[in-house]
Amino acid sequence: MTSIGGAASSGMVDWNLAVATATRLMRPGPDVSRDEARAVVAELRRHAQAAEEHVRGFTGLGTAETHDTPLLVVDRPGWVRANVAGFRELLKPLLDKMQERRGTSPGNAVLGAVGGKVTGVELGMLLSFLASRVLGQYETFAPATRDLPAGANGGGRLLLVAPNIVHVERELDVEPHDFRLWVTLHEETHRTQFTAVPWLRDHLEGEIQAFLQETDVDPMTVLERVREAAQSLAGGRPEGEEGEEGRSLVEIVQTPAQREILGRLTAVMSLLEGHADYVMDGVGPEVVPSVAEIREKFQQRRAKGASRLDMALRKLLGLDAKLRQYRDGERFVRAVVDEVGMDGFNRVWTSPNTLPTKAEIGKPADWITRVHRKPEV
Repeated sequence: MTSIGGAASSGMVDWNLAVATATRLMRPGPDVSRDEARAVVAELRRHAQAAEEHVRGFTGLGTAETHDTPLLVVDRPGWVRANVAGFRELLKPLLDKMQERRGTSPGNAVLGAVGGKVTGVELGMLLSFLASRVLGQYETFAPATRDLPAGANGGGRLLLVAPNIVHVERELDVEPHDFRLWVTLHEETHRTQFTAVPWLRDHLEGEIQAFLQETDVDPMTVLERVREAAQSLAGGRPEGEEGEEGRSLVEIVQTPAQREILGRLTAVMSLLEGHADYVMDGVGPEVVPSVAEIREKFQQRRAKGASRLDMALRKLLGLDAKLRQYRDGERFVRAVVDEVGMDGFNRVWTSPNTLPTKAEIGKPADWITRVHRKPEV
């Protein structure tokens, strides 16, 4: 097994153990022959190239220079390795801070090693759950590794998870070639967003790092928040305490400052996901003959989940919130484009100041008023 970035087993998280745990626990992929697998990979690559042209033509977004973000068609273990590398890069400042806070005494070092292994197992369990569900992903913060190339100067990479795409197209009983192109249209939109809007990656990274800097690294404080979160999720809230119902563990364990940042991040992610869905549906009828059937079946699958356990885990991890982001963001994009056209909508990419707020995602007219209409003097 390839190590993730050198001494991956040291520090606050045993990254190699996370990869090993996820690989051991993940579900097997669909039954395909070697020739079928090669054919799927080749077709996904062709679709990604075609999708790039469709997305740029539909959105009007483009870059002056050809981007160098690679496309990788991966299996489930490949997706896990890529995400562990990304987590390690993104969380480094926070983990360094926690390492300093913990101190360097021999006893703390032993506890840290044990804690790192526990955290590695927990992360691996989470990734094993997600690895069979993700169809594709634009990795914004993607360091290059020996096995996983990435764009230069901090550029990302586009991942398509071939076994998951095959699994879902069979489960939905839809036309495979249409479904594969439909999926790549969504993921290619994300690559276009970041390659055509150079400041977007740095803006997101700044928000995420600000969020992490606000994290309480005192173990007792964190444990107390986790205890409160667990009580809320189990229905054991003290009587009279309101407002936590329906929120995920990720949302509950935050400081007030983090919640403000989380609101801004939620707005951006709603915009990005909703825009991808809007583009996918806008391009779809022209190039995907069975798009209406695919969309209907896929929406039903999104809504119901696979099982009660799946639904519980989705709630705990905040994945239900991600489904709302798709829906709310798509409504925002559609409303704005209907009112001011695609060129008018594309003013959203001008600067961080023209991004919608969380409130504006729900009230697109307010964003149009703020960005497009000068106040009367």
